[in-house]
Amino acid sequence: MSKRLRSSDVCADCSGPDPSWASVNRGTFICDECCSVHRSLGRHISQVRHLKHTPWPPTLLQMVETLYNNGANSIWEHSLLDPASIMSGRRKANPQDKVHPNKAEFIRAKYQMLAFVHRLPCRDDDSVTAKDLSKQLHSSVRTGNLETCLRLLSLGAQANFFHPEKGSTPLHVASKAGQILQAELLAVYGADPGTQDSSGKTPVDYARQGGHHELAERLVEIQYELTDRLAFYLCGRKPDHKNGQHFIIPQMADSSLDLSELAKAAKKKLQSLNNHLFEELAMDVYDEVDRRETDAVWLATQNHSTLVTETTVVPFLPVNPEYSSTRNQGRQKLARFNAHEFATLVIDILSDAKRRQQGSSLSRSKDNVELILRTVSSQHSTESQDNDQPDYDSVASDEDTDVETRASKASRQKLLGNDAN
Repeated sequence: MSKRLRSSDVCADCSGPDPSWASVNRGTFICDECCSVHRSLGRHISQVRHLKHTPWPPTLLQMVETLYNNGANSIWEHSLLDPASIMSGRRKANPQDKVHPNKAEFIRAKYQMLAFVHRLPCRDDDSVTAKDLSKQLHSSVRTGNLETCLRLLSLGAQANFFHPEKGSTPLHVASKAGQILQAELLAVYGADPGTQDSSGKTPVDYARQGGHHELAERLVEIQYELTDRLAFYLCGRKPDHKNGQHFIIPQMADSSLDLSELAKAAKKKLQSLNNHLFEELAMDVYDEVDRRETDAVWLATQNHSTLVTETTVVPFLPVNPEYSSTRNQGRQKLARFNAHEFATLVIDILSDAKRRQQGSSLSRSKDNVELILRTVSSQHSTESQDNDQPDYDSVASDEDTDVETRASKASRQKLLGNDAN
């Protein structure tokens, strides 16, 4: 599903006509030039999708459209609406401004520095403020007012906040009320569909109990978003969650070949990673898949009569300051993998994700850590088990088998270091 653009739609950052991209977590539409800056910020700042050439879950697109149409951009430009800002010389970018430095500096100030967002009065205890905001969010999601909830999230409300008195999270409340667009917004900000409330029920449980079947199905999809995205990247298919199929493990063209002892040892080392490190790796690969797919759409949709300069290219994953320098370096190295090497890595992660998820479903050990399939801790219900036999799709490769074998080894060596022997 894609959006039909209206002639009245303009870029949220420079007011240019015919925006063709969306920033999902900001609820805005943006033009090609401004999108090039958004992409350089990283997904932790702005999650971009093309409005026509990227697949959209219908309710996710509806959520972004609703925010855009109801003035979500004013959240990010609050202080610029004050006449005093104009008097002081502060202004937003315009279509005639150069991408660098004009548009880039404005967009970084707007989304990375949050320079124009309305600030709450300072309090001695910031954690109390965040708790108060989160309680407001917990209450607000039962209504259809998405802009209020986005404003609360922009100020620091936590999408996964567990209300101590109510014994539930905002996603539980939204699911009970059948508010599917609120659920989409909360999920974009990291809400976990697998979290149990004080009664041991998940948001999926409440959606089903309330007869909100579309919402329940969507929450299951969100729960498996990471592995679904990786599988779709390789074979263009997603699992059939309605019928209990939760994983697709594509198969490399050289799967019938015996792997070298080095490759086997490297894969064993991957399997021995604790859940936390494995989850971090899986999320980093997810981000790299997003970067590669977005790059492909970007290049395919550009006007090639004009030069696509280096300033519009995102050669590797941008630095996320919340991550360690070691993790950021590892994330950037993912860009060095060629198509076959990266496919090998993705398949290894999908295979191990399924192994770990099944182990989590079957294990009753207190020390067992549930697999994170999306962005936050996720506890899987017993109904999220699938057939022991994986579904396979072939991944096309035009390389000879010797090259494939070397690429497979190189992939695991890059992933796990050269000491896997």
